[in-house]
Order: sequence, then C-alpha cells, then structure tokens
Amino acid sequence: MKITSVNLVISAVRRSQYPTDNKPEYLLVGRSNVGKSSFINTLINRKNYARTSATPGKTQTINFYLVNDDFYLVDAPGYGFAALSKKKQKKFGLMMEDYLQNRPNLKQVFLLVDFRHRPTDDDIMMYNFLKHYKIPVTIVATKTDKVGLTLHQKQRNTILNDFELVVGDDFTMFSNVTKLGKNEIYQKIERTK
Repeated sequence: MKITSVNLVISAVRRSQYPTDNKPEYLLVGRSNVGKSSFINTLINRKNYARTSATPGKTQTINFYLVNDDFYLVDAPGYGFAALSKKKQKKFGLMMEDYLQNRPNLKQVFLLVDFRHRPTDDDIMMYNFLKHYKIPVTIVATKTDKVGLTLHQKQRNTILNDFELVVGDDFTMFSNVTKLGKNEIYQKIERTK
C-alpha cells in the first residue's frame, strides 16, 4: 500500500460529528501510552502527524484520519489511565459504546497491547467488549523491538493464552522502529475494505 495523502478530518465527541462519507473505518484501541500515535505515524509514513505524548490520557476525542481518500484510521481515547476522573472515564466509555453500536462502516479493530507486558485486565475486558459487538479484532503487540528475540515466543504465547482469541481474530507483532508488522496491517486493511 502506498500512502499518498492523510488528513485529520475531525476530532469527534459525538455521533453527529462523525464523517458521513461511508468510507471503511479501522478503529485503534489500547491503553494510554501503548503507542497508538506511533502506530498511526508508522502506517502513514509520517514522523509526528499523530501527536505522541509522554502524558497518558492525552487523546480525549475520537480522531478520524482519512488515508488516501479511501479509508479512515480511527484513533480512540486510551483506556486504563487512573488519573482521569471517573466522570471522564464514564464519558469515554459511553462515547466508545455509541461508536461501536452505530458504525456500520467499522471493518476491523486493532487492539494494541504492549509486547513487554502481560495483557492487563483492561485489555482483556476491551477484547471481550469488542466480541460482544461481534467486531473482528487484530491484537497488535507494539514495542516488540524492546524485547530480546529469545523472549519473543514466550511473550507471544503469554499474550495469546491470556486473550483466548476467537476464530477469525488474529495477532500481529509490530514495531515502529523496525517496521515489523506494518505490511501485515496494510494487507489486513486491503483485504477488508
């Protein structure tokens, strides 16, 4: 896939603000600081298009990035960040639920997890939440370059055992440093558009 254009079309907080052009959408979810912005920047071949932050919980809107005027990468607020108030966490939860229930053009969810650690309870809960809505999911293990090669298989097995993926869902190892997994994500998007 050759990336020729990227535009941040809207940062939405409610359904009435979502794009209405019916292009395929690919939702990115994950804990705060799992590397969603770096994932987006790697896919679109830009250094700092999606803002990365040292402060978890920065993304507080659903951001729609139009790629090649063909499909959207949809960046959701990170979950599992304790410093956000309960009120804000609830608001994000309702915003996500509304999006998942009411977006017929949502093709796939990329659930990002940190390859260095076991999936958290929040990660497992998010996966089960997505399965409740019968949405296809690819688990994307980020930061694989930060784990020694000898530990890759062990970490991979741990993550797969914890998630108990349903048939049809899959797993991809990803690194924004080495670009591992980038083409797999492109192929997944191309197949499902």
